[in-house]
Amino acid sequence: MTVTKRRDPDVSPASAARAARAELARKIDSFMGSEVKRITEIPGLTLVRRTELTAPSCMTYEPSIAVIAQGRKRVELGRRTFLYGESRFLLTSIDLPITSQVVEASEAAPFLALSLKLEMGVVREMLSLEEIPAPDTPPDTPAMSIGETTAELLDACCRLVDLLSTPADIPFLSGLIQREIIYRILRGPEGTRLRAIATLGDQSHRTAKAIAWMRLNYAKPLRVEDLAQMAGMGVSTLHHHFRALTAMSPLQYQKQLRLQAARTQMLIDGLDAASAAFAVGYESASQFNREYSRFFGQPPMRDIRTLRSPNAPPMERAGHP
Repeated sequence: MTVTKRRDPDVSPASAARAARAELARKIDSFMGSEVKRITEIPGLTLVRRTELTAPSCMTYEPSIAVIAQGRKRVELGRRTFLYGESRFLLTSIDLPITSQVVEASEAAPFLALSLKLEMGVVREMLSLEEIPAPDTPPDTPAMSIGETTAELLDACCRLVDLLSTPADIPFLSGLIQREIIYRILRGPEGTRLRAIATLGDQSHRTAKAIAWMRLNYAKPLRVEDLAQMAGMGVSTLHHHFRALTAMSPLQYQKQLRLQAARTQMLIDGLDAASAAFAVGYESASQFNREYSRFFGQPPMRDIRTLRSPNAPPMERAGHP
């Protein structure tokens, strides 16, 4: 059984959070060494250490919580911008195509962060066992939000990272600590969307099912009427809830997934622009070129040459925050 440290009643919550954040930064820095990104032995846990700023990188975030112990990061979702750093965490409740950039990092003060993938089955199980109180929040909050990293949340993160030193304990204790982290998220206002998406029958849950289908089938033709039928709601209702969750329309969501996938296939797999366009579902190479240029700022092959240039700033790789 994990044990949460008792906080000295004479220490303010802000001071306790600062101390816990410094401890988490020390632990991440110690485990990472010179590595940039480490997918750990703990299921869903990734550690990140960067000593320089990154170029804006397009990727899809999975349901997860990202906690920064040192440094700052900017994430753009549609027209929304989320800037978070040492005192805030980023919660993502569904798969969301975003643009991400580390905006504060140096050799002297590296960007240090962890991300933990959230399993919806575990969230649903916790909600079914007992009513977890939560403050009221507006119903149309997006499926991405920023919250305060309290001393209690940071302490749980520290204990999770500590398990990397005792691998034999991971199968027995990591699940307990991850449940504590989920519990603390659900108790706060940022957890409202996560709670709704995990609740069977809720309109957010039904919309999330349609989004999950799109994530897996982005190369297929999209009929919003079929998507609405899949979600069990009218087209206008789906549009409303889809935009509330993702800050974009279904067609914009599909376009971003396609363009991200095409860029990856050109950059990693060496496909030419036309081949990548058809592979992700475009029927017209010229339309692909136009939309790619608008989204990434330059035509496909010129963009890929820029990314491969030795003078190009580093990019984040797809995955968790």
